[in-house]
Amino acid sequence: MGRGYIVEDAVEGYLSKLCQQQAGPVTGLLIGQSSPQRDFVIMATQTPQREESTAATGNSVDKEWVTEHARQVSWMLPGGLSVLGVFIITDTDGKDTLTTIRQLVFAVENLISSEHLWNPADDDVTDCVTLHINPKTRKTICRTFDVKDPKSMAKPADWKYQSGVCSSWTMVSCCLNVDILVPLPNNGTNTENMDACLKEGLKAWANQIMSGVCLIDGKKLAEDTELSAGQKRNVRQTYRAQLLITPDEQRLTDVVQRCGGSVSVRGTIHSRAYLHSNKPKAKLAEKLLKRDLLSTVATRVQMLLEELMTSEEESESSRDKKQSEQFCLPRRVFCPIKASGPVCVCDYHFNDEGLSEVTDRLREMLDINAAEEDLNTKQEMTAEITENNITAEPTVESVQVQEPKRNNYTGVAIGAVVALLATAASMLYLNDV
Repeated sequence: MGRGYIVEDAVEGYLSKLCQQQAGPVTGLLIGQSSPQRDFVIMATQTPQREESTAATGNSVDKEWVTEHARQVSWMLPGGLSVLGVFIITDTDGKDTLTTIRQLVFAVENLISSEHLWNPADDDVTDCVTLHINPKTRKTICRTFDVKDPKSMAKPADWKYQSGVCSSWTMVSCCLNVDILVPLPNNGTNTENMDACLKEGLKAWANQIMSGVCLIDGKKLAEDTELSAGQKRNVRQTYRAQLLITPDEQRLTDVVQRCGGSVSVRGTIHSRAYLHSNKPKAKLAEKLLKRDLLSTVATRVQMLLEELMTSEEESESSRDKKQSEQFCLPRRVFCPIKASGPVCVCDYHFNDEGLSEVTDRLREMLDINAAEEDLNTKQEMTAEITENNITAEPTVESVQVQEPKRNNYTGVAIGAVVALLATAASMLYLNDV
């Protein structure tokens, strides 16, 4: 027998509605959490309609559009949640459908994993799920593919619906101060060069994060410690974590080199991870929390770079003036998955946006109908940019609000070439020299 999938019963209702509403092929993503024993699917979301639908007509599937949707959805998933696979609703059976869905699941996984700042772990699950539903007969075929094996063949899998799949999942959260300085090449700083340099700089920082010491509720727990041990069954637990990082000693021996500028990312970010209720271990909590820290920083930087690409002429004119540029990175906003209990997804809110734009993205990307009052905006505060021309070395002060249980932080930036990112504030600076 293949892998087993425990699926939130709300997913069954969602897929049934899609079978009734759509005439042509419908594709979408399956979201949840993997574990060595079984996987948990807590939600599904269909691929949004593409306005310029010339790429896929009739019974064909727009693979590029599906994979881009998966990429953006992965940005909206906190630690512990990931895109587990894809589904397709079509009355076409046979090898063509199997080939299509196989291509989709490999393309989705390859694109998402290409943006990861961490190396795969030995205990990572490499099987991804595909679900084929015939809307007329409601016949459902569940298969898995080992996405790390290009020659992987389809394996049958067990697909079972259950209520309250994640109603008692454990949440681990932490806040982390971030201070990243990345040099830019001397031969120009267009967005392509910045993208490559930032990835390298972020990877160096990622190594520090992954080697950091994680304390859970102030204690360094053994890897095999069960977080839920001694707790009441089916009661959701929350834990606060701290990450202790060793300073990067490599900077002491770095060779001085000429560069065309630098990118500084500073501030405090809020991170969280959700763990399945099947005896979660401290090792898993640490791994998922660290990966969420890396993902949320990389996502915000990537979002800003994509915005810069749309206004490259303005960026070039600013760089010609040899002035530092100040950009506010978006703050993280959380939204509960109502049908599935206390687990949340997230989005990133720019300063010039209204919360209605966040709810619109949740509806478009995840098919979640959330109201503005459903959003948790208290974990991270908006950046405050000061117009202060201080020539001394700039400093950053982060002050914790006197109600630490609410995870609220504030921050103040002093100086013209400082950046704050996230919980206190969110900013990225490009410094020309």
